[in-house]
Amino acid sequence: MSWINTNAKRALLAGELDFDAQTFRVALLMTNTSLAVAGQEDVATVAGFTTLDESNGAGYARQTLTGLVVTADNPGNRGLFDANDAVYAALGQGTRNLAGALLFRFITNDADSVPVAWFDAAPFPFAANGLDLTLRWNAVGIIALT
Repeated sequence: MSWINTNAKRALLAGELDFDAQTFRVALLMTNTSLAVAGQEDVATVAGFTTLDESNGAGYARQTLTGLVVTADNPGNRGLFDANDAVYAALGQGTRNLAGALLFRFITNDADSVPVAWFDAAPFPFAANGLDLTLRWNAVGIIALT
């Protein structure tokens, strides 16, 4: 189940999110992050999550998205946000399997960074094995607003 944070929707409507000009990062979260937390807890900042079980596998670091692009799909009647796939090189297994990925607008730290979306579809759940993990976004894009 993918989910878009309600506070991110508000920030978009208020003109506070600019998907092709601001910095967006992706954090990998382990199985102690339940859907009730990362997928449904509408918090204003990343620091606001009750339990954010971030990967502790060797070589892990949050990835900054590159190649940000916003387009209009007029025949499909939707706006699209996309970026290059996120690659976690030589990702080691943490203390638990990975459950999903959190997309957020990075500002300076977790206390002011805005959670945008949660993704728990393939390749999750995932047991890292020291090989590269590539988050391949949907061919349509990361987010499609209709």
